[in-house]
Amino acid sequence: MVRRLLHPALAGAVLTVPVLALGAAPASAADAPDVDEVATALEQEHVYFAPEIDELPDAEADAVYTAAQEAENPVYIAVLPEDAFASNATAEAFAQDLTSEVGADGTYAVAWGNNLYLNSNVMNDGSLQDVYRQAQSEPTAVDGLVTVADASDQAISGEESAAASGMVLLGILGLLVLGGGFFLYNSKRKRDAKAAQELADIRKMAEEDVTRLGEDITQLDIDLTKVDEDTRRDYEQAMDAYDRAKSSLEAIRTPEDVRQVTTALEDGRYYMNATRARLNGDPVPERRSPCFFNPQHGPSVEDVLWAPPGGTDRSVPACASCSQAVRAGHDPDVRMVEVDGQRRPYYDAGPAYAPYAGGYFGMNMMMGMFTGMMMGSMMGSMMGAGMGAGMGDMGAEGGDMGGDLGGDDFGGGFGDSFGGGDLGDFGGFDF
Repeated sequence: MVRRLLHPALAGAVLTVPVLALGAAPASAADAPDVDEVATALEQEHVYFAPEIDELPDAEADAVYTAAQEAENPVYIAVLPEDAFASNATAEAFAQDLTSEVGADGTYAVAWGNNLYLNSNVMNDGSLQDVYRQAQSEPTAVDGLVTVADASDQAISGEESAAASGMVLLGILGLLVLGGGFFLYNSKRKRDAKAAQELADIRKMAEEDVTRLGEDITQLDIDLTKVDEDTRRDYEQAMDAYDRAKSSLEAIRTPEDVRQVTTALEDGRYYMNATRARLNGDPVPERRSPCFFNPQHGPSVEDVLWAPPGGTDRSVPACASCSQAVRAGHDPDVRMVEVDGQRRPYYDAGPAYAPYAGGYFGMNMMMGMFTGMMMGSMMGSMMGAGMGAGMGDMGAEGGDMGGDLGGDDFGGGFGDSFGGGDLGDFGGFDF
């Protein structure tokens, strides 16, 4: 019993990569090939090329003939011009009639224009899909048709081997389950250990920043009874921020928790700068983000153009010292952390450090500053949701295409034309 041919739903959902142009005389719906004529040719030689396809090199045509005739398991290939049928429905009816007319067990490939049908009553769905994928991976359409014949033998041999080794595999399966369980346990243990180490490193990093702010506050040595109200208010806000940072530090349980610490530190450093300015009789500085190179430096004073190693220029906030270093062509004083035994910039230390930077700069600002930088996957953790959604959309489209490959029959784009255009996509994939 031959199996139903797939409806050509994929024909309009493919990209075209021209590979081969074959000349052919124009055809019309009235010139649809005769089923008996094609079936007779397939019964005799297993291959039928429509007379309209008159520019295919002999060597390539011979390769298709040889592959089909020498296949251990019967393969039948019919190649028709693009305009052989008035509609896909007509084409499908022809393909079904042709399969019934030949009536032999085997694998059938009917190609016309940018469409291909694969149909088999001698292999299972998975094997047929594998043949389909192998064919589409070939550099030209002719190579793809040859592969249909060669891959069919391999697929059927594989099915026979799989059946013979089925009982052995069942025995091995038990061992794999045990081994897999140990592997998962061991992998989880390693991930937990790595996460614990990262958390310890991040906690230490945040603790150093908190200590640094505390030292700055202590060194200020201010007498609140001798300052005006504005100075007292800014100093008290700096102290409050310092206290929040210490409390948040003690509450850290995950890398994400460090964001609360660095957010409080950013507040504290600004109000310390404001307090110093008021004590010195200087204008209170504008509220700016911390120095990008080392947030311990406090608020930035300007934006400078800077390029990471191997990267392009971008505008980043910097303190006066780091700005001068960048303009002089020197390396700024970058906040370094230890990752896997190596010292690296905090912004290139991995996704666990993203919350640390996010608390200082805010996520919106980080997206602008860090775009395009080598971030050690830090930005991947922040942008993964958006990119994942985009890939999900692509996956959904791929799923729609893959859905049309279900069942026992496969069909889709097979180039622009065997009759007069370029051969490109084989069954919905690019050569």
